[in-house]
Amino acid sequence: MENTRIQKLLNFLQEDGNDPFLLYALATEYNNLGDVDLALKYYEDLVQNHPNYVGTYYHLGKLYLKLNKDEKGIAVLQNGMKVAREIRDNHAFNELQSAYNQAAGLDYEDD
Repeated sequence: MENTRIQKLLNFLQEDGNDPFLLYALATEYNNLGDVDLALKYYEDLVQNHPNYVGTYYHLGKLYLKLNKDEKGIAVLQNGMKVAREIRDNHAFNELQSAYNQAAGLDYEDD
């Protein structure tokens, strides 16, 4: 079933190869299937060519962290917070900040 979904997204992408939603959806599908290389390809393309597509930063940062590329993951989350602040997307900023705090070891609870 996932392959059908990916094929549909790829078909749509042939029609509009610059649609950030399609790129994001493909990256997410590949990430969910465990195809890290293709997920990274699409997420990185989004950050490069559609920097205001702010949801990308969270998922790309988390993927880097999962791959033990902590410096890259933290940098992506920081960049995402900057973009979210610039476009005034407070919800995205809060999610990115929470992920950043966790990755940087800043999320602690009071005992």
